[in-house]
Amino acid sequence: MKTNAIDTPPGNVICFSHLRWDFVYQRPQHLLSRFSKSSAVWFFEEPVFDAQDQHYLSIKSQSPTLNIVVPHLLPHLNAEEINIAQALLLKQLTVNIDLDDCLFWYYTPMALTFSDHLKPKLIVYDCMDELSAFKFAPKEMVQLEKKLMAKADLVFTGGHSLYEAKKNQHDNIHAFPSGIDKSHFEKARKPLEVPDDQQWIEGPKIGFYGVIDERFDIELIREMAEARPEWQFILIGPIVKIDQETLPRNKNIHYLGQKSYTQLPAYLSQWDVAMIPFLLNESTQYISPTKTPEYLSAGVPVVSSLIKDVHHPYGVLDLVHICSDTKDFLRAIESELNKSCHKAWLYKVDQFLKGVSWEITYKAMTTKICLTMNHQKISIAS
Repeated sequence: MKTNAIDTPPGNVICFSHLRWDFVYQRPQHLLSRFSKSSAVWFFEEPVFDAQDQHYLSIKSQSPTLNIVVPHLLPHLNAEEINIAQALLLKQLTVNIDLDDCLFWYYTPMALTFSDHLKPKLIVYDCMDELSAFKFAPKEMVQLEKKLMAKADLVFTGGHSLYEAKKNQHDNIHAFPSGIDKSHFEKARKPLEVPDDQQWIEGPKIGFYGVIDERFDIELIREMAEARPEWQFILIGPIVKIDQETLPRNKNIHYLGQKSYTQLPAYLSQWDVAMIPFLLNESTQYISPTKTPEYLSAGVPVVSSLIKDVHHPYGVLDLVHICSDTKDFLRAIESELNKSCHKAWLYKVDQFLKGVSWEITYKAMTTKICLTMNHQKISIAS
């Protein structure tokens, strides 16, 4: 039987995220913002426990088609009560949403505990990290991911190493590494107004932005700061899941806090070198840092730990310095500070980044979604 081809994703998308929309602007925000151009999107966050009389949902519209949904629950609930409350609130949200024209987009398998009973048109698992390896990960995470893999119609991974680890767990799985909003970060290649909290910092600036957590190599920063007191180490981002008292407090280390996505190019434009100073452990084994192409697009030389998805392709193509210890980092930074011209390197960067963007990623994901729905339609028709 002949069927008409499906060439657009479902008209509704409910995204279940472990990250909040107003946290660090990264993969979920880039992709779901683009989906909201053709679909109505509900970004369902993890609950907050501040309700006084009864559970409720707050819905904040980022645009006419993009809504941030937050469950507000009563405090002191046990795990079962939390799941029941969220299931009821999700039911309330979906009363006026046609599930036959709805895509469920999961970033966290934990959301299955309250959404498993609903039957959307399509289920996508965008596996951006190995969440079970992160600090304080729920013990149920591994089992729930297996369940989500079994239910999902389509699986994406946030990098190639994560794809290699997961590829035998699903027959419709595809690697989509970090993209880049080139026009945004290329602003940093030209002089921009210096941010107030960075303008007084004098000397070579070695910068990092991102979440400062258990993945961050605190001792590496401490050792570099002590070895090169004339260098200034600028660290931008929220500090989570680690004791702030353990952070080095050298005079040449500057914690500037979290900045908005819009502000980042102004900070980058003043940096001499950008860092990806991650530990090599379970939580970093499969990460594909979005900041890698962002730093490069800004035209800032990059030094990185031996992260698999940074080494390949960026290290292999000599776009990024890959370092194994403090001495390597110091040598690589020194090398970049001593260079008088970066034109040849920038040319290679730009050639590589021609094929990297969030728009390209979004379109390719949309194609996979439509192909999967067409396959389902053919299967039903036959």
